[in-house]
Amino acid sequence: MATRYDAVFWDIGGVVLDLDSVRRGHRAFVETLAERFDLGDDALETWRDELGAHFRDRDGTEFASAREGYARAVAAMVGREVPEDEWLPAFERATAEVLEPVPETVETIRRLDGRLHQGVVSDIDTWEAERLLDQFGVVPHLDATTTSEAVGRTKPDPAMFETALEKADVEPERAVMVGDRYRNDMEGASGVGIHTVALGGSAADAAPDDPVVDYRIENPLELLDVVGVERE
Repeated sequence: MATRYDAVFWDIGGVVLDLDSVRRGHRAFVETLAERFDLGDDALETWRDELGAHFRDRDGTEFASAREGYARAVAAMVGREVPEDEWLPAFERATAEVLEPVPETVETIRRLDGRLHQGVVSDIDTWEAERLLDQFGVVPHLDATTTSEAVGRTKPDPAMFETALEKADVEPERAVMVGDRYRNDMEGASGVGIHTVALGGSAADAAPDDPVVDYRIENPLELLDVVGVERE
């Protein structure tokens, strides 16, 4: 049976990746550095403040590398610039041990494999997207990944969604975007004609009659109903 759509685009944070596990991973990394460099009790607060400032300092939808933000936060904690090879391996180890996917999203991606184009559209560094998606075992089921690093812009910039559509080779009305952020995912995708699926976060907080949100789901597996794929 043909699906109602030809493409599904997935956000990563909050949709594929459990955000609570991100916070735990960053905390574990900071604890590792705190022990190594004998940092004070305010190390985690410094990490969060500097990382937040890094992203706030960007110009509009211009891409800001998380990797550069991590380096900036490490330098603020330690009190000097630290070579990447002295902190990045520790960051990858600490986060890999803690980061978790949203299980139902992983299952949905697997069930949709071969039924329609599946792409990722995320405000993330390419290297981090690749390691997360590989760790969660979904790479074989995805057809394309569109990152802000590759495009040079962040959502809701139309370039992010237009790039994803070009990779999928589908018309926007034949695609859906699954996201948890209202402005970035819902408004951004809707702005280029892609249908939107709200999954938690500020996207789910939109008013019931908000025309920007086409579908609302509480469990990623409900997307099977949205695209017209029978549940097993």
